[in-house]
Amino acid sequence: MTADPDSELFDVVVVGGGGAGLAAAAEAARLGRSVVLLEKNYEPGGSTSWSVGSITATNTPHQKKAGIQDTPDEHFEDMEKHAGALALRDNPKLRRILVDHTNDMLEWLMRLGVVFVGPMPEPPHRYNRMHNVVPNSRSFAYHLARHCRRLGVDIRVTTAARRLLAEGERVVGVEAVDGAGKLRQFRARGALVLASGDYSGGRELKAEFASPEVAEVDAVNVTNTGDGHRMARELGAVVLNGDIVRGPITRFIPPSRQNLLRRLPPWRPLAAAMAWCYENLPQSWLRPFFMGFLTTALGPSPDLYAEGAILVNQRGERFSDELGRPNLDTAKQPGRIAWIVFDHKVAKKFSAWPHFVSTAPGVAYAYLADYRRNRADIYHQAATIAELARSIGVPEQALARTLADYNAAGRGARPALDAAPFYALGPVKSYVVFTDGGLQVTERLEVTRADGSVIPGLYAAGATGQGGLLLEGHGHHLGWAFISGRIAGRNAAFAVPPRTPT
Repeated sequence: MTADPDSELFDVVVVGGGGAGLAAAAEAARLGRSVVLLEKNYEPGGSTSWSVGSITATNTPHQKKAGIQDTPDEHFEDMEKHAGALALRDNPKLRRILVDHTNDMLEWLMRLGVVFVGPMPEPPHRYNRMHNVVPNSRSFAYHLARHCRRLGVDIRVTTAARRLLAEGERVVGVEAVDGAGKLRQFRARGALVLASGDYSGGRELKAEFASPEVAEVDAVNVTNTGDGHRMARELGAVVLNGDIVRGPITRFIPPSRQNLLRRLPPWRPLAAAMAWCYENLPQSWLRPFFMGFLTTALGPSPDLYAEGAILVNQRGERFSDELGRPNLDTAKQPGRIAWIVFDHKVAKKFSAWPHFVSTAPGVAYAYLADYRRNRADIYHQAATIAELARSIGVPEQALARTLADYNAAGRGARPALDAAPFYALGPVKSYVVFTDGGLQVTERLEVTRADGSVIPGLYAAGATGQGGLLLEGHGHHLGWAFISGRIAGRNAAFAVPPRTPT
């Protein structure tokens, strides 16, 4: 890196190119401001593109078409039910902002070309509110990035922010390293928006806010290292609800190749055709298509363990009480992976309702046969325990001994695993999906210190600016990303001083 960084001046600087950052950049540019968006990965998208793609919203065109009369007030109340015992730690002011803007946000995305199907149920929501994007979650970044470029946003990829620049108390820009390793400064006439995601991939922050054990668990999005949190804290910002971590959660390892659904281009005509099919074709016709997504995106139901399945590691050893904390224990195994092993009795049970291997709420349920068809890479079936051991690559004698010990004394009230053929699903791996700790912010998304005083020139959005807001249930994280991003981008644009005539 060079010692003397190059410097560029813009009205608004946005750090992070996920849903929140793209929304912030688009809003600031719509108001006529010059905007640069910095993204450290090779393309925009962030965790938004890793997501299932659900947005929970009220009073939407989809709800009205379905005859549902819904209100933000009812949505506000139902979010507290989702939060459960954590409800007292929520930020009701930010929750109010979220529920009041979901309809406007959804219709804004639709105008940009994003297509949704639904609404779908998710208790304890009293109405169907979940809207799912088609063909896949990459649609958000595709349409938002196009929109930003049309508005003149300067999108810089492979550019990683390192530290915020301040003059006195005011943030005036950020220092970053570009893809060539060159140190650069991006200065803002008005303000800077941090939209750099959460810290699910940030080992030090996870250790500080959650626990040393959780710190060792891999993230779904490994590039979410909490850059915005770290830089803002250096200037006195604080993190709220830092200990609320979604994980460890066990998921099947992803396939080496993306399935058809993830490969589909997010073009609007294709998405519209898919939405028509969803609304008009029998669900039985659509189910095989859904399964291609479901069996590559999610993990196993804990009910598998309750009905007798066990976890074994690369040594063929059982390492956890599967009814205890198997997700955390899996992260401590060699390679941080394991296999779910069971027999014919369990396999037969998980071949039909109500025993499913995986589910995505409002989408579909996946049974064992769906994994056999769609994930042959993780589906193993054998006539004997020795053959199963060879199939998953663990020592034969160790696996046989593990099952014998389980059947003899290690299963409690659970059934024995003694009916051939024998099965395994995996490898599975434990992940931290997201962290809910966000910088403390005002209702204008201004970043504040512990005493509530505003750090001038600094805004935060999405997971970085979550501000104590609890986003339990599906579809709220994405909704907050787009809503908070637009608000932060708008206020950052208004912070630009008028130019003095020359």
